[in-house]
Amino acid sequence: MDSQEENQFRRNTSTDRAMQFNAIVVRESGSGFTRMVEQRSTDDLPAGDVLIHVLYSSLNYKDALSATGNRGVTRKYPHTPGIDAAGIVAGSNTKEFKEGDKVLVTGYDLGMNTSGGFGQYIRVPADWIIHLPKQLSFEESMTLGTAGFTAGLSLFKLMLNGLNPGDGQVLVTGATGGVGSLAVAILAKSGYEVVAATRKTDQADFLQSLGAKEIIHTGELQYNPAKPLGKGRWAGVVDAVGGEVLAAALASCKNGASVASCGMTLSPQLQTSVFPFILRGVNLLGINSAETNMLTRLQIWERLAGKWKPELPAGFALECSLEEVLDKVDLILQGKIRGRVLVKL
Repeated sequence: MDSQEENQFRRNTSTDRAMQFNAIVVRESGSGFTRMVEQRSTDDLPAGDVLIHVLYSSLNYKDALSATGNRGVTRKYPHTPGIDAAGIVAGSNTKEFKEGDKVLVTGYDLGMNTSGGFGQYIRVPADWIIHLPKQLSFEESMTLGTAGFTAGLSLFKLMLNGLNPGDGQVLVTGATGGVGSLAVAILAKSGYEVVAATRKTDQADFLQSLGAKEIIHTGELQYNPAKPLGKGRWAGVVDAVGGEVLAAALASCKNGASVASCGMTLSPQLQTSVFPFILRGVNLLGINSAETNMLTRLQIWERLAGKWKPELPAGFALECSLEEVLDKVDLILQGKIRGRVLVKL
């Protein structure tokens, strides 16, 4: 968004009256759940400190779950998903944020049970918001979004637990997805030797363009209960899929290695043994990006905007409208989305 567009936005925005805006609304019906773009009013939004005019959002796996009626994500419908939002403050009752400020919101309850970024306006508590880093555009911040923040938080925790470039290979599972692909790019940018695991072997060129040194088929990561420890290969792991793949990764870690568990697209179940933990000192690190404290959140975004800012190939992010993202929901659940979907509002 250039300065001329920003000035026009400020002239057109008034918080003294209710404003109409477009949003994706998911409704429950007798036959299931429907989703469509509808007109809403800012009067419909929940109470909060800051009203934000959303310019960009992004599509995440959790958004797709919310958009298809998953009660584990969203309890009540009708609802507007979108766990990511970047835009301009349109109204504020706090000194920390003023009208015209560029801001972003990822995580917390946004898009889960609070009306989210698939609407042109959101109203949220001030302590959910950060100022948009100067080194990032709105588009770049949402190309990263929760997926990039989750990947960054994974690296942050791996480093706190001793992972350094030169320690050996770092495995990334679910490598063509949002979190996985950005983890590959961020790790590679930071000097790590990345091995990308995927079922989509036809995407090798894409993963190499992100910085992966080696690509393996996810089928190679099979856990054998009769052999709870395999050859120690991984110095670190970012696992976005869970299930048997996570169990296999744990069993193949080097002494003292750490595994960041940040997803469950394969399965939420984990059947393993204690051997990796008590015989090799492996650390299993839980990644909860939604509830990350603000101090850590600011540190992660500072790095994502600076030394961790990934070098992404052309076409990594597919930009689409609200109407166009409706069909992308099913595709991401089917594992048919590569990279990121950037939503322009």
